[in-house]
Amino acid sequence: MTNSDNAFGTHNKLTKILSQYDDGSTVLVDFADVDAAKAHFFTDAGLAVFNECCTELQWAVVESKKLKYTMAFGTKGDPDIAEADDWAGQYVSRITALSDAGTLANNGFSEEESTDHLF
Repeated sequence: MTNSDNAFGTHNKLTKILSQYDDGSTVLVDFADVDAAKAHFFTDAGLAVFNECCTELQWAVVESKKLKYTMAFGTKGDPDIAEADDWAGQYVSRITALSDAGTLANNGFSEEESTDHLF
């Protein structure tokens, strides 16, 4: 469940599409639904960061083999809060820490930004 800090709107909307690595020697997974795709790409710890830091978040399976998400961040509402302590900053630092530790992803992937947002 995403946070509900939207009293001051949401900001930093970003959409990404994740693709499985295709080296030609392995069969790509066909995802039955969004939950299967999320579990293929991300660990539970990785998904927790999305759920805790994003104020708006939507997921979709694309072409049965890719995962797309759009996220946006609210603010905790404290005008004196450091950027790194607000939701977008927390997302970046926590995702980076998991990635650096090798505990973000269940499987490797490539990602591209998209301007075709889900919301």
